[in-house]
Amino acid sequence: MERESMEFDVVIVGAGPAGLSAACRIRQLSEDITVCVVEKGAEVGAHILSGAVMDPKAIAELFPDWKERGAPLNVPVTEDKVMLMNSQSSAIGVPLLFAPGFHNDGNYVVSLGNVCRWLAEQAEAMGVEIYPGFAAAEVLYNDDGSVKGIATGDMGVAADGSHKDAYMPGMELHAKYTVFSEGCRGHLGKQLIEKFNLDEGCDPQHYGIGFKEIWEIDESKHKAGLVIHTTGWPASKGTASGSYLYHSEGNQIAIGYVVPLSYDNPSVSPFDEFQQWKQHEKIKSYLEGGTRISYGARALIKGGPQSRPKMSFPGGLLVGDDAGTLNFARIKGSHTAMKSGMLAGDTLHAALTAEGASAGADLVDYANRFNGSWLNDELQKWRNFGPLLHKFGGIIGAGLAFIDQGIFQGKLPFTLRDKTPDYATLKPSADMPTIEYPKPDGVISFDKLSSVFLSNTNHEEDQPCHLTLKDADIPLQKNLPMYDEPAQRYCPAGVYEIVEEASGEKRFQINGQNCVHCKTCDIKDPAQNIVWVTPEGLGGPNYPNM
Repeated sequence: MERESMEFDVVIVGAGPAGLSAACRIRQLSEDITVCVVEKGAEVGAHILSGAVMDPKAIAELFPDWKERGAPLNVPVTEDKVMLMNSQSSAIGVPLLFAPGFHNDGNYVVSLGNVCRWLAEQAEAMGVEIYPGFAAAEVLYNDDGSVKGIATGDMGVAADGSHKDAYMPGMELHAKYTVFSEGCRGHLGKQLIEKFNLDEGCDPQHYGIGFKEIWEIDESKHKAGLVIHTTGWPASKGTASGSYLYHSEGNQIAIGYVVPLSYDNPSVSPFDEFQQWKQHEKIKSYLEGGTRISYGARALIKGGPQSRPKMSFPGGLLVGDDAGTLNFARIKGSHTAMKSGMLAGDTLHAALTAEGASAGADLVDYANRFNGSWLNDELQKWRNFGPLLHKFGGIIGAGLAFIDQGIFQGKLPFTLRDKTPDYATLKPSADMPTIEYPKPDGVISFDKLSSVFLSNTNHEEDQPCHLTLKDADIPLQKNLPMYDEPAQRYCPAGVYEIVEEASGEKRFQINGQNCVHCKTCDIKDPAQNIVWVTPEGLGGPNYPNM
C-alpha cells in the first residue's frame, strides 16, 4: 500500500512553543503561505512538560494583545524565595542579590501545555493546519540531498512487524521548507545534526532530567504567585541539583527537580533524588494533607551557545530545543523557544516571498537574525553558568556564577567549554559508593509505577518497541558488569529492568509501554546503544495541565 502525500509551503514538526510561534508568525506575515503542524501527542499539549515560570517577553511580541485574547497567563509572580538546603531539616535563605537568575518580577506561573493549546487556537484561527496524533517518523529528502519533508509513522503494525487488520501507512508531507521543533533530543533533529554535520566545532550538547508533580494543597498553605527555588540536599553525592515549588491557581502547586545528566555515579537514581527532596521539612510542610494529581518527566537541554548546532540546512531549520535555546541558568525556555520560532517565521517568509524564490535552500539568514536578536544576547550572557556547575559543583559553581553574573553581568572576556558528553561521565560501579534511597512512604514520596499511572501514559501494546538497541548484548555483557546497568535507575518510568530467571540467568527487559518520552535513555546510556524512535501516533503520556 503506497503512502499518500500532501504539499505545503512549510511543514512544522512539533506543536510546542517554538513550532506554534513559527506557524503564527508566518501566517501573520502572509495568508498565502500554507503551513501544516504535526504533533505526536494525542492533542496539542499532551506531551508538553515544563515548570513553568514564563517570561512574557516573546508572547508580547507575537501577540501584543495577548491579555485580550485570553492567553492563560493568569498568575503573576508575587514573591521569590531561594533556599540552600544543607540537610533534611534545615535550609538557608539566599538573598536574591546572590541569585540574579531568579528575579521573576513581571513573569507568570503557567501551565505550558495550556499555553500551547492557546497558541494552537490562534494558529488555527489564522489558517494553520494542525494534526495531533501523527508522529513524524522519517525525514524525506530530494534527489539533491535537501530536505523534502517528513513521513508520519505507519499505524496498525504488530510487534512482529506484520500488518494488522487496521493497518494504515503513514502520510508523506512535502514542503518547500520543514521546521523541526521536537523539543529536547528530537529524534529527527538528532539525525539531521549528524547527516549535515551541524555540530561541527561545537561542544557536546548537555542535558538534565527534570521531574514535575502537581499537588492540590490545603488552602491555608497556598499563596498564588509564590515562587521558591532550592539547591543542595539531597544532592550531596556528586550531583548538582535544582528544584522548585511554584504556587499556581486553584490551590495547586507545581513542584519539580532537575538532575544534570553529567553525574558520574551509576547508582544515582534521579527519580529517587526527587522523591527524597520532597521529604525536606520546607517542602513537606506544603505537601502534608495535600493530594498528588499529576506526574511527569522530561529531559531538558542545557549546553548553552557553546553547544548550539548550526540551525539551518538545505530545506529546513531547527528551532527551540531541537537547537538548544533553553536558558538553563534561569530555568526558562518558553520565551526563548517562542522567539526562535518567530525568527524562523520571519526567515521563511522572506525566503518564500523573495523574487525568484526557490525551495530547498540553506537559509543561513536565520542565524544572522538569531545572532542579532535579544535571544542571542540573553543566551550569551549566561553562557558560562552550566560549565561552572559542571566543573566546580553546585555550591562553588553557583558562587562563581554569581561573580560572573552579579558582578561582571556576563561580560567576562572568555567562554568556558565542557567537552565531555554526558554519557561518557559515568565511572565504574566498583569505584563509586552505592547509594541506598529511602523507601517511598506512599504519602509524600512514591514509586515509579504509581507515578507513571498519573502521567496517563498509554501505548498500543501490540506494536514494535520504540526503544531500540543497536546491540542487544551490550546491556548484559558490558553495561551490567561495568555500571550495574544504569538504565534501571536513570529511567524515570521503570522501563528498563534486569530480570533474573528461576534458572539464575539474567535478562534485560524493556517495558516500552511505560515510556513517558523523556529521552533520558537515548542521552545517558554509556554505550549510546539505546535509540529512541517514535512509537505509533497517540502513544505516550497525556498531560492535562503540565
